[in-house]
Amino acid sequence: MQGFNKNPLIFVMTKNSNLFSYTSSNHVVGRPFIILSQVESTNNYAMAKLHAGVIGSGACLLAICQTAGKGQRGRSWQAKPGENITLSVALQLQNPQPRPFLLSAATALACYDLFQHYAGDQVKIKWPNDLYWNDRKAGGILIENIYSGHAWSYSVIGIGININQTHFPPDAPKAVSLKQITGNTFDIVTLARQLVERLDSRIQWIRDTDPEKIMEAYCDHLYKKGETVRLRQGNIVFETVIQRVEASGELIACDAMERRFSFGEIEWV
Repeated sequence: MQGFNKNPLIFVMTKNSNLFSYTSSNHVVGRPFIILSQVESTNNYAMAKLHAGVIGSGACLLAICQTAGKGQRGRSWQAKPGENITLSVALQLQNPQPRPFLLSAATALACYDLFQHYAGDQVKIKWPNDLYWNDRKAGGILIENIYSGHAWSYSVIGIGININQTHFPPDAPKAVSLKQITGNTFDIVTLARQLVERLDSRIQWIRDTDPEKIMEAYCDHLYKKGETVRLRQGNIVFETVIQRVEASGELIACDAMERRFSFGEIEWV
C-alpha cells in the first residue's frame, strides 16, 4: 500500500490526495486522517498519542484491524478485520465548551447521517449512543474525556459501525451490518471518510446552534420514542414510555409518573 510506514502498526496513505480533500483550515476534524493496519484499541492508541504530543485536535485514526476494541461499561467491541469502521477522533472543543452530552449527541447524529443514507429510515439512535436498524444494533460510540483539574481538556471519540461483516459472535445475536441490510459490499475507507465529513459538520453545529435544536434533532431519531419499553433498574424490571433525552444526557420516560435516568442507571430488557 502507498506510504507504508516501517512501524507494522501504522500506515498513512499520504499519496492519496482524496483522503485529505476535506481537511481545510475550516474543518474541526479530519486532519490528519491516519490508517492503522492493526492496533489493540483505537481509543487507547489515540489517548497515548495525545499524551505524547504526537497528534492534536482533529486527528482521525481508522483501524483496519482492532484486536481489543472497547465498548460501553467495560465491554469489548468485536469487529472482523477489514470489514467494519473502527475509528477514533481526538477533539478539543473551545469557545464555548458545550455540555459533554452534546458532543455525544452530535456524534450519534453523524453516525445516523451516514447509516441512514444507505440503510433508510429504519435507522434510529438508541439512548445514550448506539446506532440501531429496526431492533438490531449496527454501531456504538464510546467517548472518553481527558480533564485538566476540573476543566474538560480533550475528548477521544470512538466509533464502531458494522459495514461488511455478516457473521457475528453468539453474544451479539442482534448485531446487523450495512451489507446485510443492503446486500452491497462497501469500501471501508471511503465510508470512514464520509463519516468524518458528517462528524465535522455536526461538531461545527454544536458551536453555532442552540443546544435545544441539537437535542430536538437527536430526539427526532430516538429509538422507541413514544413506545412502551421494559427497563431494568437494579433488580426491578418495569414498563415505561420513552419521551425524550435532555441536553444533560438524561433519558425522560413516563408511566404513572415522569422518570429521569442518567447513563448507567438502567438497562434495556
